Amino acid sequence: MTYAKTSLFDVQQQEIAQIAKALSHPARVAIIQFLAKKQVCVSGDISNELPLSRTTVSQHLQELKELGIIQGEVSGQHVCYCLDMQVVARVKALFQLFFESALANSQAECC
Repeated sequence: MTYAKTSLFDVQQQEIAQIAKALSHPARVAIIQFLAKKQVCVSGDISNELPLSRTTVSQHLQELKELGIIQGEVSGQHVCYCLDMQVVARVKALFQLFFESALANSQAECC
């Protein structure tokens, strides 16, 4: 029987990996950038901004919503999406600590 060995890593490492996985597709990065620029939008508007079908954009929105980095609110037949700024701040802080730690412990030269 196989199982994920993620439990062997600390909570912060797991959280960073989960965020990195959610951000690993350029469409999701583009969606976040679009929402950051517009502040609030309707999902149809997002699919107009990307070279992807509405269904594909919807799947990417769902991934980001599961991560919590975006929120969606049903308004009639549309879903209005926006960034959850508290989650964005958390993501920024996690990655900032991660990279600051890597830089602080790096050697001047490698190999």
